[in-house]
Amino acid sequence: MRKSSSETSAATALAALGVVYGDIGTSPLYALKECFAPEYGLSPTAGHVVGVLSLIFWALNFVVSLKYLTFIMAADNRGEGGIMALLALLRPRRKAGRPVPRRLLIMLALFGAALLYGDGVITPAISVLGAVEGIGVAATSLPAWVVPIVSSLILVALFAFQRHGTARVGAVFGRVMVVWFASIAVLGLVGIARHPEVLAALNPWHAIRFFFEDWPRGFLLLGAVVLVVTGGEALYADMGHFGKRPIRRGWFTVVLPALVLNYFGQGAVLLDDPAAAQNPFYSLVPSWGLYPMVAVATAAAVVASQALISGAFSLTRQAVQLGYSPRVTILHTSHSEIGQIYLPGVNRLLAVTCVVLVLAFQSTGNLASAYGI
Repeated sequence: MRKSSSETSAATALAALGVVYGDIGTSPLYALKECFAPEYGLSPTAGHVVGVLSLIFWALNFVVSLKYLTFIMAADNRGEGGIMALLALLRPRRKAGRPVPRRLLIMLALFGAALLYGDGVITPAISVLGAVEGIGVAATSLPAWVVPIVSSLILVALFAFQRHGTARVGAVFGRVMVVWFASIAVLGLVGIARHPEVLAALNPWHAIRFFFEDWPRGFLLLGAVVLVVTGGEALYADMGHFGKRPIRRGWFTVVLPALVLNYFGQGAVLLDDPAAAQNPFYSLVPSWGLYPMVAVATAAAVVASQALISGAFSLTRQAVQLGYSPRVTILHTSHSEIGQIYLPGVNRLLAVTCVVLVLAFQSTGNLASAYGI
């Protein structure tokens, strides 16, 4: 019996929710915490909290809603996205009577591709570490080596699962992300109910005022604020897997509302207790729900890694097709979607590098500085 178009569309949207939005969806685990890290010297006063929340809200909307979903996703190469797709569409234009050298455009595109691979390595490491660090909040007596070792084992299992293909991975992970987004939205609503004054951050003036009142520190703080949009590039890179409509629908109906509610809820917790800046996400969780939330967060962090892994697969295939990469083994995992692929060589390289990063850095605080840069 054939599925209706609406059923197919719903299934695709669910899979896209699991694959595409895992990374940006788990940024609340560590993003606001890093904004109030000691190296920035920012105390969680009411003015600072509202200013940072305003920066976060408008960063999400300018970078993701406007830049990626509105403009960049309109530039696809036969349904494929990513920086290599942009390179294939580029045509050198004349400047002062001379054409801009195509070699320069190629170098810029390859540099951007290298950054995406770097993102694909750091994202799984920081996302899984951020979730597993909740164990330390719930059980403070655990040895320091437990978090990186558990994180490494989770990452090994994740990369081993990749051979089943994007569709199957997305279908499983999509359900996990529905639970995750519902959980963080509810937690955020509870926090906002205690301090509804954090909703003032919707006014962009608070972001502007915060930035200009202390511009040197405000500029440096952008290195932490940018953590809230990590994985935004995956929306474009993974477009060939699912198409534009399911990705856009998932953002505006599920992901953006849940993220905004949770960030604002974390801000409300900081107004209640400035000491919660050590881990505002888990401080938002009631004590009885810490272990269940660690489990949900860990599952969501595993999903978060998927967005950039799939993006790296797509990027590598496009680089091979354009002649900028040696040939690699490419396995097609779907009978209906040409964009759903698995690259075992790339998968192994990402797996080894991620585990090395986790064991070397051992905490999200250490990795966040590299990510911010």
